[in-house]
Amino acid sequence: MAISDDKLSQLEIRYESMQHQLNTQPPGQDAYVKLSREFAEFTPVYEGVQKLKKARAEAADLGELIAAPETDAEMREMAKAEFADLVTAMPLIERELQLLLLPADEADQKNAILELRAGTGGDEAALFAADLFAMYRRYAEDHGWKFEVMHMAENDLGGLKDAAATITGRNVFARLKFESGVHRVQRVPATEASGRIHTSAATVAVLPEAEEVDIKIEDKDLRIDVFRSSGPGGQSVNTTDSAVRITHIPTGLVVQQQDEKSQHKNKAKAMKVLRSRLYDQERAQRDAARSAQRKSQVGSGDRSERIRTYNFPQNRVTDHRVNLTLHKLDRVITGEALDEIIEVLIAEDQAERLASLGDEAA
Repeated sequence: MAISDDKLSQLEIRYESMQHQLNTQPPGQDAYVKLSREFAEFTPVYEGVQKLKKARAEAADLGELIAAPETDAEMREMAKAEFADLVTAMPLIERELQLLLLPADEADQKNAILELRAGTGGDEAALFAADLFAMYRRYAEDHGWKFEVMHMAENDLGGLKDAAATITGRNVFARLKFESGVHRVQRVPATEASGRIHTSAATVAVLPEAEEVDIKIEDKDLRIDVFRSSGPGGQSVNTTDSAVRITHIPTGLVVQQQDEKSQHKNKAKAMKVLRSRLYDQERAQRDAARSAQRKSQVGSGDRSERIRTYNFPQNRVTDHRVNLTLHKLDRVITGEALDEIIEVLIAEDQAERLASLGDEAA
């Protein structure tokens, strides 16, 4: 749906109002800092408005020039060529502005907590989980993000039963939020003598890292148990009761942390994960209520949904939500080509949100 001239005028008025407030408000105060941030975020919208208005005005002028009887033939042909170029460019300019006007996901700028668990497939599933964990670690490094392991439970072959990490940086959750779901692998395990292809799976959850201001947790709603940490095979890791298990009584969510030797540090890590899980749960419920009519699963964060298949014999990766197949698994699993999938998922999500805005306007 085209953006009306009235809408463009409203956006200009909003920009000018913010600019006036900045010029008249004493700097340094909290309100000024907040307004400065909003103004900086809104500036690209204003620039998009100016770009679209200029294109529309030029198209109107060219239309008049083409229609005017006194315009000579050579000038009319030049005007027609320029007009054709503008007709092609204007929908792209308008789409850029529409994308800027989409409601921002409040969590997009947040850091993320990555949780990964081996699914069906035994040792092979654990080895695949380790491959995925390494993929996200290298992807984070390539983007200049900090990847901090919070927890790792390995099996005897070096695979991962489950693992968690905090990923810190710019637009982390915005880029990784579509990774949540079941990832399936098809390959010949290293332990398979007959060369048969096995199918295994691992579950990925990407949670926006919540702060205390995002989610309030009452002490009365928590049950905290402490116990002695244990390693593989049940052997004791240390001799103090440093491991922590926190149960959120209203929801039944349980978080356990034992990697640190300090009970205080384990409790802090467990609370960080619990807060993020509750925040993610709240977001999921709100999004489901708001967009129940949307059919696509892109961005749903459904942990039980099979989202992607990694077929090693064919060097193929298929993302089932957008029917995208890449024959470069070797580069995806190193994180190098993962952006090629993520960019398509982001574009699909933007297209759906634009369509839903159009439906609401209609």
